[in-house]
Amino acid sequence: FKAGSLKEISDVRDETDKNGLKITIDLKRGADPDKLMLKLYKQTPMEDTFSCNFNVLIAGMPQVLGVKQLLTEWIAFRTECVRRRTFYELQKCRDKLHLLQGLQKILLDIDKAIRIIRNTDEEKEVVTNLMIGFGIDEIQAEYVAEIKLRHLNREYIIKHTKDIEGLQETIKDLEEILAKGQRVKKIIIAELQNVVKKFGKPRRSEIIYQTEIAEEEAEETVSNEPVHIFISREGYFKKITPLSLRMSTGEQKVKETDEIAYSYDTTNDVELLFFTNKNQVYKAKADDFEFTKASALGDYVPSKLDMEPEETVSYMALTKDYSGNMLFFFENGKVAKVEMSAYATKTNRKKLIKAFSDKSPLVASLYLQQDAELVLVSSAGRHLLFNTAAISAKTTKDTQGVAVFTLKKGQRLMTVRPYKEGEFAKPYRYRTKNLPSTGALLSAEDSGEQMTLI
Repeated sequence: FKAGSLKEISDVRDETDKNGLKITIDLKRGADPDKLMLKLYKQTPMEDTFSCNFNVLIAGMPQVLGVKQLLTEWIAFRTECVRRRTFYELQKCRDKLHLLQGLQKILLDIDKAIRIIRNTDEEKEVVTNLMIGFGIDEIQAEYVAEIKLRHLNREYIIKHTKDIEGLQETIKDLEEILAKGQRVKKIIIAELQNVVKKFGKPRRSEIIYQTEIAEEEAEETVSNEPVHIFISREGYFKKITPLSLRMSTGEQKVKETDEIAYSYDTTNDVELLFFTNKNQVYKAKADDFEFTKASALGDYVPSKLDMEPEETVSYMALTKDYSGNMLFFFENGKVAKVEMSAYATKTNRKKLIKAFSDKSPLVASLYLQQDAELVLVSSAGRHLLFNTAAISAKTTKDTQGVAVFTLKKGQRLMTVRPYKEGEFAKPYRYRTKNLPSTGALLSAEDSGEQMTLI
């Protein structure tokens, strides 16, 4: 509110008391409170966005999946778990049924079983004789032979063989689960419902449906009306409508020690990049600034954008699509060409550090949509005419650049200006095929009054 970034607010008061935290916001007449709340959610910690890393292992291979694919893979994994569990239970039931079926045959003649065991001379032949006597296999015979003598009675055997019918029903049900995938899905659903019932807690976050999101994300569009933008060397910014500029009778008002550094004819939907003396860039929109008049000083950018103490604006670039390149010229004769797209951000970040290199003092900055010819002047009076296409653009913002102007010890790059056709009688004297170059001193015919520097 103090920075003036929310135009809908007229006043903010802290009314916190013993009842709890309370901040009262007064709106200007005609302001939409719902749209204001959306802005507050985006620009303050009232709402946070958390990123999720969906890099998961599928069959031992790492994959990045979306929510739908994650659910599909989880269902496949859970289905396999249920099937393996069912198969294990099926095998146990089959084994138990097999043993009980052997025990059931003993029920036909218990005395015969006791007689076979009693009349067998060697222990190792008991299993074989039982197999022969009752027509059962080795596993069943081993099970019968291990039964204690006290359990070889009709009551014990009938009690245990009653489980045969129940086991057969269980086996049939388990086989049906393995045969029908729909049964497996019903089991998964039932287990999830049990988990929810046992461990579920009330939801703490609100679910917003797609229709609600579409309505809430609708924001007021920024007008693209034509505007005139001015910024002074001390950092005072003005946004003036063409009508207001035509009606103004005097010059642009500035402080006595100040002057207009840059002026642009653009539209209100343009983005502004303010490069500062501390190698940082602050991003804003032209719509963030109020319209003013030529007779006003304008907004002081360092205060408007909450810059650091003693931080001032050294250059302002205007862009809509972040095309073209930023050029930075340093005292050591190097030039850095940075793609403008390096300053584009997906989030609403207002400040970017390391906007350009700090290895050498900055002489000038320039935003170019297309390559152009520039004139570089050293402290020794040498001039170099070069085309910016001769150096390649980098995506690293704080690149040190490439050497363009060869300077002797104690010399430095002083000024940079655009080249105007006819400025030099013999332009080829100041051009070079290879970089870096020492440039050339002005010839007698070119040593007249020089053009204004930037």
